[in-house]
Amino acid sequence: MVLLTNDDGYFSEGINILSRKLQTLGEIYIVAPDRERSASSLSLSLHKPLRVKSAGEKTFAVSGTPADCVYMAIQKLLPRKPDLLISGINHGPNLGQQDISYSGTVAGALQGTFLEIPSLAVSAISHPQEGFDFEFSADLIEKAAAYLLSNRWFSGVTLNINIPPPPIKGIKVTKLGQKRYNPEIISKSDPRDRTYYWIGTGNPQAIGDDESDVMVVKEGYVSITPLHKDLTAHKVIESTELHSLLGTVTK
Repeated sequence: MVLLTNDDGYFSEGINILSRKLQTLGEIYIVAPDRERSASSLSLSLHKPLRVKSAGEKTFAVSGTPADCVYMAIQKLLPRKPDLLISGINHGPNLGQQDISYSGTVAGALQGTFLEIPSLAVSAISHPQEGFDFEFSADLIEKAAAYLLSNRWFSGVTLNINIPPPPIKGIKVTKLGQKRYNPEIISKSDPRDRTYYWIGTGNPQAIGDDESDVMVVKEGYVSITPLHKDLTAHKVIESTELHSLLGTVTK
């Protein structure tokens, strides 16, 4: 059984093409937000009720975030725990340290990893003139899903996959680079002369070496980045600088 979620909504082209491609692998369930939830990260809806509606065979729309959707799927909607969770196919890239911190797509996969489900996040990058080729991306993920359903998974690891438009040069395992944003905050007035604000994304600057996801995708390769749920900076735990700080604070 495979669970699909996303942050673009249950109706999005990416998730529905992927669902169709994966039908030969077993039962496919879609449990996804009822509207776009981009940049929602791992947020949970703790202060308002969630509503779920059936949106087709084995498809559910949830009035919450991707993380909400995964919880709802596991505890209320699926007959058993899925063998694999795929979050996507996202309409746009999720590259670098900043994107994965904000991304609802990546968060959906991380939530699966927290619940000990083999999970991957998948994002497609559009061609400047031709748009998204979700069929191509889904073909790649179908092969990856078939392999992952039959082989041992890496405990505590989420795979973040970014697919450039075809033709691709190959596939590379990468580390996270950076996409440095300088968002513009636009202020306007509503009809009652009250100020409101829009946060834009600006034009992020890609920074990284030849082995980073941001650069590999720019060169036309599919990027697969393993993300570990343990965010502890283990090398810093025993550092003299940190223990000097502790000594200063406790005096």
